[in-house]
Amino acid sequence: MEAAMSEQSLSLPEAPVATPNTRKVFVKTYGCQMNVYDSERMTDALSKDGYEATEVLEEADLVLLNTCHIREKAAEKVYSELGRLRDMKKARARDGREMVIGVTGCVAQAEGKEILRRAPAVDLVIGPQTYHRLPEALRRAKGGERVVETDYAIEDKFEHLPAPEKAKTRARGVTAFLTVQEGCDKFCTFCVVPYTRGSEVSRPVAQIVAEAERLVEGGVREITLLGQNVNAWHGLGPDGTEWSLGDLLCRLAEIEGLARLRYTTSHPRDMDDRLVEAHRDLPKLMPYLHLPVQSGSDRILKAMNRRHTAAEYIALIERIRAVQPDLAISGDFIVGFPGETDEDFEDTMRLIEAVGYAQAFSFKYSIRPGTPGAEMGGHVDESVKSERLERLQALLFRQQREFAVGCIGKEIDLLLEKPGRMPGQLVGRSPWLQPVNVDAKGSEIGDIIRVRITDAGPNSLFAEAIG
Repeated sequence: MEAAMSEQSLSLPEAPVATPNTRKVFVKTYGCQMNVYDSERMTDALSKDGYEATEVLEEADLVLLNTCHIREKAAEKVYSELGRLRDMKKARARDGREMVIGVTGCVAQAEGKEILRRAPAVDLVIGPQTYHRLPEALRRAKGGERVVETDYAIEDKFEHLPAPEKAKTRARGVTAFLTVQEGCDKFCTFCVVPYTRGSEVSRPVAQIVAEAERLVEGGVREITLLGQNVNAWHGLGPDGTEWSLGDLLCRLAEIEGLARLRYTTSHPRDMDDRLVEAHRDLPKLMPYLHLPVQSGSDRILKAMNRRHTAAEYIALIERIRAVQPDLAISGDFIVGFPGETDEDFEDTMRLIEAVGYAQAFSFKYSIRPGTPGAEMGGHVDESVKSERLERLQALLFRQQREFAVGCIGKEIDLLLEKPGRMPGQLVGRSPWLQPVNVDAKGSEIGDIIRVRITDAGPNSLFAEAIG
């Protein structure tokens, strides 16, 4: 999976004390934006069984670890967390209180029954394609069964999930993720996603539009469409023709009250003409594109099974920039892939110089068991990987800084999202996805205001309201 990685919990330091006899679920989310979306939908599914999401682990009756298998030693980190939960569960049992532990997501899919063997405190294991079965699996687990649900569901899981409620949508803020595509058929040799998320599947148009409309009714102003290869989305439109992602974006742009659209993560092979035209034709589509390339060496790209060249990637970006000159490009890079030479690495540095990135994510190659890359020869020494990564990140940081400084003096429309760190300050996102700090009232959250960028910090911009 190529989307930006993060690790986060759906928790905050403090929350109201649980009321007696109220069942609470705590979800810790690892990984990408799609996992964040999945965690929200799992809590939606459990709400029908009387579970409320909690922001405090200690008050939870049910704890779910929604896992990611992208990062190195991802499974071991999950087992370490499960060890801490085991001790908490034992302490609860001594006090006569129940605590159910579940593992969901991509590590659950990859490890399956092995999780139950290595972590006896776990009650249920649910893969990313079967979390709509979570309420039933939970009932079985509470009956004493240790449940594993990792078969790829034949039925459409989204059809079996309850619709997001307006109240919950409001609580989640003015921006939202919406999964439209799952799985991957690309089989890059470094990646486990085809084995944990399955083949590419697209959600139907009507289902996506209905969910987007519910989100907007709940106060959402900006929607980011998600997919492992989101620009591979396709579906039958209401006009009877086959739609691509560009057509879907055009339809969503018609929703009254929806101010902004984004999408991630894209594959270079799936950027068709209609999607390029959408960047030209849709003011609601933000001028930001996350388009991973991984390497600038054609030899390494071939070994990675990317099925495009460095020149083709650069030409594609030039094509999109021709119709949307304000476009900010984000990317992913892997250094030290098996067989990577100094010259291969220099090819990557030359590609970065040629493109000019506003943002990027970069990693040292690490073996993923079960992937073709793990069986390749020519693994690069760890010290060489570290030195290359340091050089690459220095170049990317310089470009990111140059892009941010280049924003100073620009006037932009800013969607105000949440309170800032300082009193009287709100934070929003620029069209290019940077955090922007501005003095504004809390009552303005959800508004779009005109601002002028006045300064650029290391990780955010500063602005003043105008007009």
